[in-house]
Amino acid sequence: MSFLFAVVRFENLHEVKRLCHWGPMIALSVIAICSTIAVLDSIIWYWPLDTTGGSVNFIMLINWTVLILYNYFNAMFVGPGYIPLGWNPENSQDSVYLQFCRVCQGYKAPRSHHCRKCNRCVMKMDHHCPWINNCCGHLNHAYFTSFLLLAPLGCIHAAFIFTMTMYTQLYDRISFGWSSVKIDMSAVKRTHNPIMPFSVPAFAATLFALGLALGTTIAVGMLFFIQMKVIIRNRTSVEAWIEEKARDRIQYYQTGEEFVFPYDLGSRWENFKQVFTWSGVPEGDGLEWPVHEKCHQHTLTIEQLKQKADKRVRSIQYRVVEDYNGACCPIGKGLRTFLRTPCTEEPRICLTRGEVLFATRGYQPPTPLAGYCFSPGWLLKNLRIPMHKWWMYGDKVLSDDQAKAGARTRGWFPRKCVEKCLYDTANNSTASEEKKEN
Repeated sequence: MSFLFAVVRFENLHEVKRLCHWGPMIALSVIAICSTIAVLDSIIWYWPLDTTGGSVNFIMLINWTVLILYNYFNAMFVGPGYIPLGWNPENSQDSVYLQFCRVCQGYKAPRSHHCRKCNRCVMKMDHHCPWINNCCGHLNHAYFTSFLLLAPLGCIHAAFIFTMTMYTQLYDRISFGWSSVKIDMSAVKRTHNPIMPFSVPAFAATLFALGLALGTTIAVGMLFFIQMKVIIRNRTSVEAWIEEKARDRIQYYQTGEEFVFPYDLGSRWENFKQVFTWSGVPEGDGLEWPVHEKCHQHTLTIEQLKQKADKRVRSIQYRVVEDYNGACCPIGKGLRTFLRTPCTEEPRICLTRGEVLFATRGYQPPTPLAGYCFSPGWLLKNLRIPMHKWWMYGDKVLSDDQAKAGARTRGWFPRKCVEKCLYDTANNSTASEEKKEN
């Protein structure tokens, strides 16, 4: 036993816990089902291994599975890269251009953001992906995007196998009830005698796997094109939102500023190489980045500070008048509140009567006439109206000790549970300025 423990190291055993989540469980189940049934259908009924084409087809199916799992597990376990706890810029004067994270007790480097689920500041954070139960960021962006490309390609191959298996095995059984009109399959009919008949359970399993393969191809394929769109512009999904808010802020306040996104190097190929490299290791250390000639390292962080200041000005104070237990779809708060719950993974917060909150935005459910409501532009316009009829988003006002400890309670809550405070504007401005954003 001691020899076993000497060989097998459990230094990163905590990372294995990432598999114990509904996202990886579903993703790996889909991969296992599609791969297994594609291999069985191919070698038993459609394209046996005793032919050259069948052997090549089998090798391709195995390669798809290996490549998909390789990139998937790398995206999950390599991770995005995290800003060191307590990080400070080399030049202390640069700290005035950076946001301070009270949770990590350090400054946020350019392009980094704090992930509430990972509880760390993530390098070049794009988003937190539930399917890998990890963030997509600097170190694993290439692995994640490669997985998004390979998964649809593998599913297309598997879907072809499923379709041809059903087509070749059922051609002499198909009729339309009133006649024996059959599909002419002479061109693809084979003399192969399978070791087992293509039964009803086999047909049901193949049809189910075909549905999974087609659904995965569409859903994951769309995610791949979304990722490539931001990669060739050297943006992340978060930065694309920040850029649109910057343009909207300039237009709203008529400041006359010119905002140039600092990380677009002007060439799609150069932007592409910032993520994809021959070595598999992305360029840069995750702290400093090549920037546009009109910009510097803190162009984007300065814009973020301006947006945070604007957000504090727009915050409105509310007092809790009705308890709320933090349920995602609270039936007890009314049918309309229940039906209009925000379609987001952002948390709901529990409320106790007498507590005070600063609300920063509301929620407008999608309607046929506002299908664009989840776009950054719509969200920013909605931010201009902190009060909404059904749901609101904001921060609880915490005690000084809790604030110094880095505690923060932020999320969605029903509008009917709070009422607007009647307070002095000057006092509220002071309180708002004291409120820190992580």
